[in-house]
Amino acid sequence: MDIEQKQAEHIDYLVKQASNLKGSALRNVIVEATSHPSLFAFAEILSVPNVLELEGTENAVFLDLLRMFAHGTWSEYKSVACHLPPLVPDQVLKLKQLSVLTLAETNKVLPYDVLIKELDVTNVRELEDFLINDCMYVGIVRGKLDQLRRCFEVQFAAGRDLRPGQLGSMIQTMANWLSTSDNLLVSIQEKIKWADNMSEMDKKHRKEVEERAEEVKKTLSFKADNEFRGHEEIFSEHGGVMDYEEDRSRPKRRRHPLG
Repeated sequence: MDIEQKQAEHIDYLVKQASNLKGSALRNVIVEATSHPSLFAFAEILSVPNVLELEGTENAVFLDLLRMFAHGTWSEYKSVACHLPPLVPDQVLKLKQLSVLTLAETNKVLPYDVLIKELDVTNVRELEDFLINDCMYVGIVRGKLDQLRRCFEVQFAAGRDLRPGQLGSMIQTMANWLSTSDNLLVSIQEKIKWADNMSEMDKKHRKEVEERAEEVKKTLSFKADNEFRGHEEIFSEHGGVMDYEEDRSRPKRRRHPLG
């Protein structure tokens, strides 16, 4: 079962739970959601009306905590930790995993130094163990650990929930991509048309050359035939060479001296 399917099942369960609870009773649902080892998306839970009703109440910090897991990072949590509920170890692990996903959104090569600082790990060995066991093995990222260059090369990263205002930016990015793709398609079609025209011209030229070559062959063949026939007529004339040969074969008369 892939990570998306696992998430879908857990989200459905937690959304039903949240829809039937109110106020402080929602704390346990939020803690469970932000601690679950297979859950990395929280937008659907955040959209439950009962959860949104925590805004402005004494339990609003749990709504803020859920938003932090939906959009924030471990370093962002530390900067406002005094205003949020303390985290249990599973939540700390989850927020660090999500931090890797956020970094991978904009960079496909993550330097070890950046990761060590962002994740609060003490050395490279601890960092690599975290990336292997808690990220790649879980299935939220795939990539290559480059010890020589001291970086993690990201090949795949699961997506996080969209931040407020991010949807408009994503729509614009997709629109730009679509426009670029359309222009590229037009350019490719023009090049295909040009190539087809060149191919047609080449075929026409080749045909003309072949026709000219055939005409030359016919002309040369006709000329050769005429020359050959001319030679035959010369050798077949009896009053020419044959008469000369006959004349040479006749005995010559002796002349008698005059008395």
